[in-house]
Amino acid sequence: MTGRSLRGRRESVDLALAVPLSGPAGMFGPSCEASAELAIEDINAAGGILDRPVRLHPIDAAAPLPELTAHVDRMIGAGLIDGVVGWHLSNARKVITPQTAGRIPYVYTTFYEGGEDSDGVYMVGETPDQQLFPALRWMRAEFGIRHWYIVGNDYIWPRETARATVEFSSESDIDVVGATFVPLGGRDFAAALELIGSSAAQGVLLLLVGADCAAFNRAFAAAGLDECRMRLGMMIGEDVLYAGGADSTRGLFTACGYFESVVSQAGMDFGARYADRFGAHAPALNNIGESCYEGLLLFASLAEQARSLDLRAIERTASNATYHGPRGEVRVRGVHTTQPVYLAGADRLDFTVHAELTS
Repeated sequence: MTGRSLRGRRESVDLALAVPLSGPAGMFGPSCEASAELAIEDINAAGGILDRPVRLHPIDAAAPLPELTAHVDRMIGAGLIDGVVGWHLSNARKVITPQTAGRIPYVYTTFYEGGEDSDGVYMVGETPDQQLFPALRWMRAEFGIRHWYIVGNDYIWPRETARATVEFSSESDIDVVGATFVPLGGRDFAAALELIGSSAAQGVLLLLVGADCAAFNRAFAAAGLDECRMRLGMMIGEDVLYAGGADSTRGLFTACGYFESVVSQAGMDFGARYADRFGAHAPALNNIGESCYEGLLLFASLAEQARSLDLRAIERTASNATYHGPRGEVRVRGVHTTQPVYLAGADRLDFTVHAELTS
């Protein structure tokens, strides 16, 4: 019996939840899993997908890439899953897409460098023109920050985002004065800190992952560089603030589509239900974990709009898909979603939202 026929015979809709459970992004795993669990409970309470209950199958998206590739291919080939949803790094996405393309839908929930066009992939997260570039313009207007130094991990997302930022700067009054890339899991920031300190940079753009970002923030503050330079981080949730410590957050900003502190009925309801469901010791609710909730709602919306899990049926009706979640009303445009993006500053171990950005 083929994998396709097995999928057709199951009485549930089975989804792989691909989130990092190890490595520098592993700190986001618990909030991703908790938010996904809440999404599945909500979807099933509303009747499931195509009148079938939904089940999740977590996989570690931080596993070595050959292992991740084989795992996803094996699950699809055996007919064990109907789709893939998750927050993970772009290097993981690059090995998952060849396995899902033309076979099953894949919802990627994080902001990313842009340009993804693999067959059957839909994107929850923001691209640089929706998130990063408006944030740079806002910080130029509000604080006069023109000169930026980039510090990132050495893989696809930071490299490609840095390249796009340099291109953006050539058409604006913003200047990138230098860049340093460190290995995932690296902790030697001495060269980067020295270069920042001797440069004309007024701001530092952080394209670092999870625990790496928290470690850099501690080193940045310890070197006294936070006294006269601001930071804009693109992968920062409350858990990164906790890991770095309150003393490392002065002058630290970020931008994304969800903050718990955004005053909206949908957002506040979600935060309250998350707290009620998982209690006082729940993983920190943050934009990264919440994106998995969004991704599962998007998957459900795509399938319900098409009345099918078939890629071609979903493709034909995707532009009509919409849902209401913690970020408000979300619609599909092409393979991306439309949503507000906010800029917030760290207030020790929390975020204060300053503006809604426009691309």
